[in-house]
Formats: sequence, C-alpha cells, structure tokens
Amino acid sequence: MTHSNTDRPINAPQSFAAHLLDGEVPAIQVIDLGFYYGTRKVLEGVTMAIPQQHVTAIIGPSGCGKSTFIKALNRIGELETQVRVEGRVELFGQDIYDSRVNLNRLRRHIGMVFQRPNPFAASIYDNVAYGIRIAERRSPSELDGLVESALVSAALWDEVKDNLGKSALGLSGGQQQRLCIARALAVKPKVLLMDEPCSALDPIATMKIEELIASLRSNLTIVIVTHNMQQATRISDYTAFFSTDESRIGQMVEFGTTQQIFNGAIDTRTRDYVEGRFG
Repeated sequence: MTHSNTDRPINAPQSFAAHLLDGEVPAIQVIDLGFYYGTRKVLEGVTMAIPQQHVTAIIGPSGCGKSTFIKALNRIGELETQVRVEGRVELFGQDIYDSRVNLNRLRRHIGMVFQRPNPFAASIYDNVAYGIRIAERRSPSELDGLVESALVSAALWDEVKDNLGKSALGLSGGQQQRLCIARALAVKPKVLLMDEPCSALDPIATMKIEELIASLRSNLTIVIVTHNMQQATRISDYTAFFSTDESRIGQMVEFGTTQQIFNGAIDTRTRDYVEGRFG
C-alpha cells in the first residue's frame, strides 16, 4: 500500500463540517480522498465530515465506490494488493494513514461488519472473546463479563446465553450477523462500519439489525453502506450519495441530513437516484 499526501494547505476543519447540524462534532474527517487498485481509480476527491454518535448512510449505484470508501476508513482496503491512497482520513484529528499508526489498534477503534456474516468456526463465546484476548489480558471472570456485555449490546444474549459453548456456525443468518456485531463491539470501538449488513438477511432479521443500530447510535458513530433507500431513511441521520459518470470516477455527489437528501436534494443526480430513476 502506498499513501500520497502532499503538503498542500488543508482547510480549517469546520469547512468539512459545514453540512453538520449546529453543535455536532465530526468523529471522522475525510479530506480529498482518492483510492486506487493498481492503476484503476475507484474514488476521487471525496471530502466529508462524519458526525459523532450518529448514523451516516452511504448510498449510490453499483460500482460507485461505496464499499471501497468505508474500507478506506479503517484501512482494511489495503489488505488487497497494489493499493494507493491519496488525501487524508482523520479520526478525532489524527491521520489514520500516518506511517506511525498501529493498524491493530486502529481497527479496534474502527470496527467493521461485512455484507455476509463471517463468524469463526468456533464457539459463540470464543467468537466474541477473540478480539478481547488479542487486545489485553483479562481474568476469566472479566472476560465472561465482557462477552456477556457485547452479546447484550448486540441484542443476542437472551437467545444464546445457554449455548455459548456451541458452534457459531449453527446460528441462523441473522443471529450470525448480530454475533459479528457483538464481536466488533466487544473491543469497545468508537466507530462501527457496516457494509450492507442486511443484504443477505430476511425481513425479520433485517428489522432486528435495524433496531440494533437504533439502540447503538447514542454510544457509537455508525457508517452504513446500503442499497435499500427505505432502510437509509429509517435508520440514518445523515446520507452521502456517491456516483460515477464519464468524467469523474467514484465521487461523492452530495452529503447532508437524510431528510435533506431524500426530500430536498440539490443535485439532479441525487434526486434521480433517490426517486428511483436510475441505479
């Protein structure tokens, strides 16, 4: 992975927070972000502020760079080969692409839940305890408490508390996704990234995940990629619309409150997308 960041002047942070409501503070500031896989440009010039303790939805047609964008927010995208990043991503003022950043620590602060549930082939308990054990030494009783707390936070405890030693692979798809959320929550992240976490789930499981997101928003900053416009309106406070055209690749077209994006978008491309004219 290479990172290019020239010493050009950076605007004052408040300029990036211009679309946030008064009094809200960014958890993440993205400044002129560009992202390449080899020579293929996927994102170009993305600048936005993601507010603390709110849900921000990322929407847009297939191929516009939505998933790449959130992978860039905790540097998991660089696990793929020949990646190049331009610009800055700041977590509470620190550039996460600084060469001195500890990636394991960064990814504890910024957790990730993927499109399809990916529990380990291990017990329910060990799935949740995994990150805690890597991060720090805990006594068995402390570990038990942290595992329980994470499962409670993920609204899964009551369903699995009598079967913690059983394989996580025996859970339903929706339960597996909530287990993956519990695994991310166990290490006390500041930000949770979710890449279409409901796309493989049925409506009942989707409803449970949405209820869970609503319960977490007061303590966490959540960024969710979703292709479901109704879901974005139900669960998010802010929405960013990404698109691509012949002249620009992977651009953020518009960002604002979810109400503004869906009811009063400025850009015609945004209006056309949320009204179902393309995508």
